[in-house]
Amino acid sequence: MVVNDPIADMLTRIRNAQIAKHDTVTIPASNAKKAIAKILLDEGYIKAFDKIDDGVQGQIKLTLKYVNGKQQPVIAGLRRISKPGLRVYASSEDLPKVLGGLGIAIISTSKGLMTDRKARQDKLGGEVLAYIW
Repeated sequence: MVVNDPIADMLTRIRNAQIAKHDTVTIPASNAKKAIAKILLDEGYIKAFDKIDDGVQGQIKLTLKYVNGKQQPVIAGLRRISKPGLRVYASSEDLPKVLGGLGIAIISTSKGLMTDRKARQDKLGGEVLAYIW
């Protein structure tokens, strides 16, 4: 299956798995997706992630996190901001705050992928990939 926007595909798979109340979701692996999964783990939005080596591209298995048993997913919303047809860039002073700081924005900087908070702290701007709250 050919995917034009792999990051949007990743966010959609996570959203669909949470709606269906799945424990895990498997996503084709790439370095950018691994970096996003690490950010989600560090920020407490997922329980764990593992890389599965299948000899070709590999897979990333995300273990989703819920509150109140399996009633409510921890991730309330995911939104892709910078798309292949319309790239969105921001300087370190203009980085967005998601829900007044309650959510995170994932920024692609010259030092790799990081949250808006970390990019602001390091005085780095870059491409605004997604919002997660």
